[in-house]
Amino acid sequence: MTLLHGMTLLRDPLLNKGTAFSEAERDRFGLRGLLPPCVLTMQEQADRVLINLRNLPTDLEKYVALNALHDRNEALFFRVVCDNIDEIQPIIYTPTVGLACQKYGLIFQRPRGMFISANERGKIAEVLKNWPYQAKLIVVTDGERILGLGDLGANGMGIPVGKLSLYSACAGVHPELCLPVVLDVGTNNEELLRDPYYLGLRQKRLTGAAYDEFVDEFMTAARKTFPGVLIQFEDFANHSAFRFLHKYRSEAPVFNDDIQGTAAVALAGLFSALRVSGGKLADQRLLFLGAGEAATGIADLVVSAMMAEGMSEAEALRRNWLVDSRGLVVRGRDGLSGHKLRYAHDHAGIADFATAIKTLKPTAIVGVAAVGGAFTPEVLRMMAELNARPIVFALSNPTSKAECSAEEAYRYTEGRALFACGSPYDPVKLNGKTFVPRQGNNSYIFPGVGLGAIASGSRLVTDEMFMTAAHTLADCVNPDDLDQGSLYPALPRIREVSARIATAVANVAWQNGLADGPPPNDLSGFVEKQMYDPHY
Repeated sequence: MTLLHGMTLLRDPLLNKGTAFSEAERDRFGLRGLLPPCVLTMQEQADRVLINLRNLPTDLEKYVALNALHDRNEALFFRVVCDNIDEIQPIIYTPTVGLACQKYGLIFQRPRGMFISANERGKIAEVLKNWPYQAKLIVVTDGERILGLGDLGANGMGIPVGKLSLYSACAGVHPELCLPVVLDVGTNNEELLRDPYYLGLRQKRLTGAAYDEFVDEFMTAARKTFPGVLIQFEDFANHSAFRFLHKYRSEAPVFNDDIQGTAAVALAGLFSALRVSGGKLADQRLLFLGAGEAATGIADLVVSAMMAEGMSEAEALRRNWLVDSRGLVVRGRDGLSGHKLRYAHDHAGIADFATAIKTLKPTAIVGVAAVGGAFTPEVLRMMAELNARPIVFALSNPTSKAECSAEEAYRYTEGRALFACGSPYDPVKLNGKTFVPRQGNNSYIFPGVGLGAIASGSRLVTDEMFMTAAHTLADCVNPDDLDQGSLYPALPRIREVSARIATAVANVAWQNGLADGPPPNDLSGFVEKQMYDPHY
C-alpha cells in the first residue's frame, strides 16, 4: 500500500491513477478537491487519450503527448500502448523516435532516466545511488550512433526510454525495474554544439583511454549498485560496440541489441522465408549492404545456424558477403577493421552493390547500412531474375534510411519478393493480391530475451539464447501470415511471442548452469506470472 498522499501521490507516475481514483481512495489518500468529482475507469481514460492523440496532426506531436502521459500516469500509458501496439509502437519507437531524438532539446519536458556525464568521472557510483528504484534492467547508450542518424550525444536518451517502454509493453518487464541511461561524453556533432536548446555537454567526445575508463567505471558502479542487473548496450558506434560486448559478455549479463537482437530477428525472418521458398539455410548466399554491427551480427548468427545444419565454418562463412562504403569486403583490402576481417573473402574487388549482385548471385540481400533507396529498381529486378523467390530485407530505419519501400520491393520483383522491413509500411496491393509486410523489428526479440534473463536470474546472456529466440520467433509465424507475405507474427501477439521467447531463454539459462537452483516445474507459467499487466 502506498504511503504517498495528496498532490505527491498525483505527481508520482508509477502510482498516479488520475480521475480513476475511487471515492474511497480519494478519502484515504487526501485527494478530495485535487481531482474533478467524476470517477472514470481506465478504459474510459484510455478512450479519451486515443481521441486526443488521433486528432494531433503529426507523429512528433503524438510522441510528445504520449511522453507526457508516460510522465504522469505509467499504468495508463502502458495500457494504451499494449492495447494499440500496431498504432503506438511506431510513435514511441521507430521511426518517430529518430525525429524525437533530433528535436530532443526542443521538446524536452521532464527528465526520465539518468544522464551520467563525463563531469561525474570518479563518482558514478554515488550518482547511481540517486536513482530511487532497484533496477534489474538498464539500457545504456553514449549517443554516438543513434539509428541511422549518427552522433546525437545526450539527445540519444530517447532510445533507451523507447526501448524500455517496449520491454514493459511487449514483455511485461515492470517499469519500476527499468533504468534508461545516457553516458554523456560529449558530441562531435557541430550542429548540436551550436544548438541553443542542446541539453548535453558542449564539448567534443572523450576518446581513447579516458573514454574506456569512463565506461568501465559505469559498468563497475552499475553492477555494484544494482546486483545482477541486465545491461543492454544500445546505439554505440561500431568501434565501441564490438569492444564492449566482447569485454563484458563473459563476466556479466550484457548484450548489444544492435548486434545480437538484430541478428536474431533477421535470422527468424530467414527461417520464415525458407518455409515459403522451400530451401535450406545452408543453400543460401547472403549479400549484406553494410558491414557494421548489424551486418556482422546477422552474419555471425547465420553462420552458426548453417553450422548447426552440418556445414563447416569455412563453408558457412563463404556464403556470407559484405559490401561497405568502399565496395565488396575482400581479403587484402586496406583498412579492414576486426569485425569485417572474418568476412573478407578471396575475390577481386567490386566497387558497387549492383555489380556484386551480378557477380555473386545471392539468394538474399540484407540492407543494414542506412543508405536510403540503395535497393534500386535495377537491384530488385536483378534479384528477381536470379531467384524465383528473392529474399529482400530492407532493415534500416527510420523510414528515410530504408533501402526500399515495401511497394517497391513487391512491384519490381513482380510480387515474388520475400520481404521484411525495418520501418512500418502499409499493405501493398499488386496484381489482385494484398501483401502485408511486417517489420523485422528488434522488439520481437529483445523484450523476450530480457524477460527470460531477468526471470531466470541468468548470470550471462549467450549466443545460444539468441539462436533459441530466433527459432522461437519463427515458430510463432503461422501459415496465414506466410500466405500474405508476412515473415513475422502480427504485432498484437507480441506479449504471447515475448513470453514464449522468455521461456525458451530461461530454459537455456538453467540447462547451461547460468541460473541458480532447479528450474520451475511449469517454466512458462513461472515466466508469465512475472509479466507486468498495466491496470489499476
